[in-house]
Amino acid sequence: MKKFNITGTCIPDENFMVNISDKLEQVMALIKMKKYIVINRPRQYGKTTTLAALRRLLADSDEYVATRLSFEGVGDLMFSNEERFCKSFLGMLARDSRIKKNGYGDLFNEKIDKITGFETLSLAITEIMSSIDKKIILIIDEVDKSRDNQIFISFLGLLREKYLNAREGDDITFHSVILAGLYDIKSLKLQIRPEAEKKYNSPWNIAVEFTADMSFSPLEIESMLLDYVETTGRKMDIKSVSEKIHFWTNGYPFLVSKLCKMVDEELLPKREHKNWDVVDIEWAVSKLMQEMNTLFESLAKNLEDIPKLFELIKSVLVGHEEINFSLMDPIINFAKLYGMIIPDEYNKIRIHNKIFEEVMTEYFVTKIMLSNYEILNKVKEPYIKKDGNLDFRMVMLKFQETIKEKYNSHDYLKSDKFLENELRMLFMVFLKPILNGIGFCFKEVQTGAEKRLDLVVLFKKQKFVVEMKIWRGDEYHKAGIIQLKNYMQAESVQEGYMLISNKNRTKDFYSADEDGIFCVYI
Repeated sequence: MKKFNITGTCIPDENFMVNISDKLEQVMALIKMKKYIVINRPRQYGKTTTLAALRRLLADSDEYVATRLSFEGVGDLMFSNEERFCKSFLGMLARDSRIKKNGYGDLFNEKIDKITGFETLSLAITEIMSSIDKKIILIIDEVDKSRDNQIFISFLGLLREKYLNAREGDDITFHSVILAGLYDIKSLKLQIRPEAEKKYNSPWNIAVEFTADMSFSPLEIESMLLDYVETTGRKMDIKSVSEKIHFWTNGYPFLVSKLCKMVDEELLPKREHKNWDVVDIEWAVSKLMQEMNTLFESLAKNLEDIPKLFELIKSVLVGHEEINFSLMDPIINFAKLYGMIIPDEYNKIRIHNKIFEEVMTEYFVTKIMLSNYEILNKVKEPYIKKDGNLDFRMVMLKFQETIKEKYNSHDYLKSDKFLENELRMLFMVFLKPILNGIGFCFKEVQTGAEKRLDLVVLFKKQKFVVEMKIWRGDEYHKAGIIQLKNYMQAESVQEGYMLISNKNRTKDFYSADEDGIFCVYI
């Protein structure tokens, strides 16, 4: 029986899988041009599964043989000296199933005893490639495991030299080489050089980067759900469920499969009917937020260990200013490397997906909750109505009351930093225990001619939009009301709210309905 898979390689006969044929076509286009390729993606992003699919695609090819090596788990002994590495490399190739299937294993084995280092390895590769009738594609997965090893870097230099010589007709080597891992290959050399000698010259500057989007689009998610429906006989609105999954995950492969797996294996066994509904995805998201997994642990660890990353992500989550997505900044590059951020259509930083946004918001909120007892005490109010819906007006009014009691006497309340950043964070702190794992809040960025930052709150089937503004006069306020109403209409949101701060006047803590918008002043 097929299952959704979140660990290791996905197997078509065993797992429900997204159709990635278009991505494989893009890889093949590069291979046919004899390109050497790097595939750098965040953890659990489908690199290994994609490479396995490529090997299956070429399994019966009359032209290509795709061999895959991984240095994960081989230990340090292989890298203890040049001769041992070179012998081990040929031995791994000789044992590869595709090499053996095509009858090439002995060609590699018989060269091993003659290897003394990189010079003899280079000669052996030339001789082997000259004597076989197919084009060998060398795939090295989990290349990061060897990123701090000089022998491996020298090995890349060997492959680079042979590639350049082959282009001039002076050598014969692998038809194509694919290196897959987390890090950009140029960072491998940075790991091993003394600090004073660090440079960005890479032994792998011959390679092209595989730039295809490896996240799953709604249509690709549909292909997996269609397989599920046809296999199990269960019913669902495939398009709506796919779009809801994509809404939360932005196509992050691990998260897509994780939500599906939770619905199929944890939710459905508990109820009589086995058909899927869009609200099942909301249930899975809520439950996922209460769990810890290696992906979330990695997010938290990086935020804890790297102060500049901490400040960057905090600014993106709750800050007022938009930040340009510039990979020249090492912290931005690192955040992108780990899948934490992506550029939006205006090349501004945004969090990769709403699940990450919720997880990292939870991280920041938790850090300041215990120092804000006054806020937490207000959570005891009856914010949930008898019908189970959230009374968001009461939420807004009680937050206003809390700010008045706790902060009104402080000059800090009048500062730009408080109004634009800390106030939003305090509101999230206030909301968190009220939503209590049932609902979510995140910063929704609407960018265009008029830039606006909205806090969106989801609770069951309710959706609230909170516009957080600084008071800049009546005309600015009226324009904000119109903007918010237009947004509500476009998103079919029934209730709109404004939280308005003013540092330049004597504070009046009051609320008012203004043209259908509930405005709360602090």
